[in-house]
Amino acid sequence: MQEASSVNETERLAALALYQVLDTPPEFAFDAVTELAAEICGCPVAIVSVMDERRQWFKSKYGLPNDFTECPREITVCNTTVCSNDLIYVPDLTANERFKNLGVVKDEPYLRFYCGMPLISREGYGLGTLCVVAFEPRELRPSQREAVRRLAQQAMALLELRRQLLERNVLLNELAQAKASAEEARDQSERLLRNILPEQVAHELQRHGRVEPRFHEATTILLADFKKFTLLTETLDPARLIDQLDQNFGRFDEIAANNRLETIKTIGDAYLCAGGLPAANRTHPIDACLAALQMQAYIRSANHQREKFHLTPWELRIGINSGPAIAGIVGHRRFTYDIWGNAVNVTQRLEEACEPGRVNISASTFHHVSRLFEAEARGSVGVKHIGAIDMYFLNRIRPEFSADPDGCTPNAEFWRASGTG
Repeated sequence: MQEASSVNETERLAALALYQVLDTPPEFAFDAVTELAAEICGCPVAIVSVMDERRQWFKSKYGLPNDFTECPREITVCNTTVCSNDLIYVPDLTANERFKNLGVVKDEPYLRFYCGMPLISREGYGLGTLCVVAFEPRELRPSQREAVRRLAQQAMALLELRRQLLERNVLLNELAQAKASAEEARDQSERLLRNILPEQVAHELQRHGRVEPRFHEATTILLADFKKFTLLTETLDPARLIDQLDQNFGRFDEIAANNRLETIKTIGDAYLCAGGLPAANRTHPIDACLAALQMQAYIRSANHQREKFHLTPWELRIGINSGPAIAGIVGHRRFTYDIWGNAVNVTQRLEEACEPGRVNISASTFHHVSRLFEAEARGSVGVKHIGAIDMYFLNRIRPEFSADPDGCTPNAEFWRASGTG
């Protein structure tokens, strides 16, 4: 079992470490204390020191050489003072049984007089001492001894101020780190919101905590899915299937963003995006048609690679319709931006009535894009729950407006002809 004295010494050293004072440069405030102590007591030497496990280190000294900064604890009177709780006053060290055989008394520098007061922390640990010494025996008046007590209190107050400043700096650093962490968390939250919600909607949600549903008079909705997806699920392991879907939908996200469309959601193998919301614009029918052609071009390129490895091709069907829609946030814990209305239902029927590898658009969309794109009329096609719908297969950008042979990329004349260039 560890002795109480060693436990106390361990705790005392831990308390001393809080002040971070060992081996620090001289400070005027401490030097003023030692000089005043020597003058009041009429002694040639005064010292403010702290004790670590092996040495007495001088924070301030008066009357000693500059290079004399420490001495071994075991040869000093202060080694006893630091363990006490009051002033130790010895007019003649050679006449004191306790101190006469100490190294500093019987050997150089041959101390003869000592008066010292421990520096006690607010937790009650003796950290060091303020002492005055002389090389001849002498007496101090009670008022001089009281002055040593008061000056020791002043020295301890300086140490406490140092500790408070250190604690303040630690607190400020912790606050700065907490602020930086909070800002990073906020930025990450904002990035996540911007990734799952349109920017305008995300800002409204952050400002007000909710998003009011909006009626949009003019939107264009694009719905894509893969025909015979069930067959693909039977021939691919789940990990590869999800990975390929993720690649396809990731590229669709890029195409949609490049054409000013908002990705709404994916459901299984279906991909839904829309233009003209949440911010209205005039180009949404054109944007949706361009995105659809580019999505089909991407899938054709991917299928060309799949054919080399005798893999089942992806058969993409896309439906596009223009009309009014209601858009808003669904959910309270997991937010989803979604759209509703008859225009959405019509888009779904257009996609279902589409042939693989093609883009099926409604008459309302064709009305806005016919000058810029080649399309073939399909006539009125009956669909369940809605009735007959005039449909068109969108083939490509007209050659005079196309920057590529396949008619997927518009040129400058395209945008001039659209009235938006």
